[in-house]
Amino acid sequence: METTVNRYGQQAMRHWQDTRPDQMRELADPEAFFTQMGEDLEQAIEDLAAKLAGDPPPQENYLPRVRRLTMARFEAEGQILRGMLLTSG
Repeated sequence: METTVNRYGQQAMRHWQDTRPDQMRELADPEAFFTQMGEDLEQAIEDLAAKLAGDPPPQENYLPRVRRLTMARFEAEGQILRGMLLTSG
């Protein structure tokens, strides 16, 4: 099975390279580790974004919907990625 590290996994990998170089070197399979971490981060972001976006208001038009969903996604990314930085290093 081929693994691909998503952008969140890549961010985590760079963070570990900068803040946890010894632990980074100890990983038996860094690609698999950061692939899984990236998938976990992405799922957490999606879950939180859905919660933050909430239900659409009645008669919500396209642009307000895009704005609401985009802002929820940005906020979720910020919260989850800050949490990752605070729990590592």
